[in-house]
Amino acid sequence: MAKKTVRDVEVRGKRVLVRVDFNVPLHEGKVSDDTRLRAALPTIEYLCQQGARVILVSHLGRPKGAPDPSLRLDPVAQRLQELLGKPVRKLDQCVGPEVEAAVDALQPGEILLLENIRFLPGETKNDPELAQSLARLCDLYVNDAFGTAHRAHASTVGVARLRPAVAGLLMARELEVLGRLLSAPDRPFAAIIGGAKISDKIGVLRNLLGLVDSLLIGGGMANTFLVAEGYDLGRSLCELDRLEEARSLLAQARERRVNLVLPDDLVVAPDKIAGVEHRVVPVNAVPKDWMALDVGPATVKAFRQVLSSARTIFWNGPLGYFEQPPFDEGTVEVARSLPAGAVTVIGGGDTVAAVTRAGVADRITHLSTGGGASLEFLEGKELPGVAVLEDK
Repeated sequence: MAKKTVRDVEVRGKRVLVRVDFNVPLHEGKVSDDTRLRAALPTIEYLCQQGARVILVSHLGRPKGAPDPSLRLDPVAQRLQELLGKPVRKLDQCVGPEVEAAVDALQPGEILLLENIRFLPGETKNDPELAQSLARLCDLYVNDAFGTAHRAHASTVGVARLRPAVAGLLMARELEVLGRLLSAPDRPFAAIIGGAKISDKIGVLRNLLGLVDSLLIGGGMANTFLVAEGYDLGRSLCELDRLEEARSLLAQARERRVNLVLPDDLVVAPDKIAGVEHRVVPVNAVPKDWMALDVGPATVKAFRQVLSSARTIFWNGPLGYFEQPPFDEGTVEVARSLPAGAVTVIGGGDTVAAVTRAGVADRITHLSTGGGASLEFLEGKELPGVAVLEDK
């Protein structure tokens, strides 16, 4: 069901608490990738233009409910200020009398950024007291953090139950694009699923088999499928306790006549370190003490052939040990194979990084800011941070 957005409510003069996803990488005290900040700009700029008093709340990293100087949001405030071209005042607390006083002094069109909300242990526990403290700061709540919408936290669900709650423009876009994948995708519809473990994605794999025409599987999870089919993959990552589930998924694909494509060849090496000897081998010829770390060129070619005729493509997860070149080559080459005329939806930080590295990010239909959230959405699960927002 469609949710109300910031465009459906009066915001002028109101104190608007916006849950954003500013969980960005930092390097030497600066934001090293501002993709998520840029994604939030339309909502922030709209609210400022409409005369709202804007209070931003986000997490950064996993500080485990206690302050961590390396995860303070000061570098985020600095970069956001540069992107917006206007001041962003950053506070050193999330709630409390000092924060309330700063909010009271806020003028229409001005912006405050609260400190990392996960410095407070009540955030991840959806603590009612923290939710009340956040609610005291605002007249209206806006969730523009799709990447955290699958978490029932104080800043995603608790406060939304205490104030009128609507979607931001980024959240609305995520729901629209991903919703179309579930309800009315242009066909043929192909999904590429990678990453390390099948156990992380069993639910979405099962649901996708009822939605897609082709399912292309790579990364460490492909090893589990290959071992389930009888191949010996040496020391490759494999979830031996998931072999029966892999066989069940293969059988389900056959029953539904889904074209499930596994790797034909693999890039193997004795270790994951830089500069290590590596070679391409067929899936039935992995040396005993070596491990599969990427898909090979024959697999890239097979994937490319399927993708060339696809009208809709969803991709989540790298196809190899992407963090260490040259084991990123398969992922990058497949990214370059994505057809310009198709609806392409990319979910997950590593996959977004891959299409960026491949130089094709500008031709992707939608770069989702929520890896885990997008998977749960496509699994058919209700996301707590979405369910709590007002329906249109």
